[in-house]
Amino acid sequence: MQIQVNTSNGIENKDTLERWADGELRQCLSRFVAEVTRVEVHLSDENHGASGAADKRCVMEARLAHHQPLAVTQHAPNMDEAFRGASDKLKRALDSTLGRLYGHRNRDSIRKDGDAVVE
Repeated sequence: MQIQVNTSNGIENKDTLERWADGELRQCLSRFVAEVTRVEVHLSDENHGASGAADKRCVMEARLAHHQPLAVTQHAPNMDEAFRGASDKLKRALDSTLGRLYGHRNRDSIRKDGDAVVE
C-alpha cells in the first residue's frame, strides 16, 4: 500500500507531520493492505493561520484494486483531530464497501438449509 501525504502552504512541520501521518495510516488500515493500492492524504488549513472553529481539513482518498476509489473529508479545529476523524471515516467506508463486495459470499442462506423448519 502506497501512502502519499500532501500538505498546503499554511501547515507547519510538514516533514514530521507527513511521517507521523504515514505511520498512523499504515497502522489504522493494516487489514486492508491487500485491497488498497494507494492512499492520498491532503492536509490543509482553510483560512491560513487565522484561528477559527473547524478550519483544518483532511481529505483522504483510497484507491482500491479493480474498484472505484473512496474519498472522505473531515473538518476540525486542529490537524490531529481532522486526520484521526478522516482516518476513522475511511476505515468505516472501507469496511462497508469491502464487506458488501465480499461478505455475501461467506454467509449461509436458509434457502439452502435442508434442516430449516417451514411452518
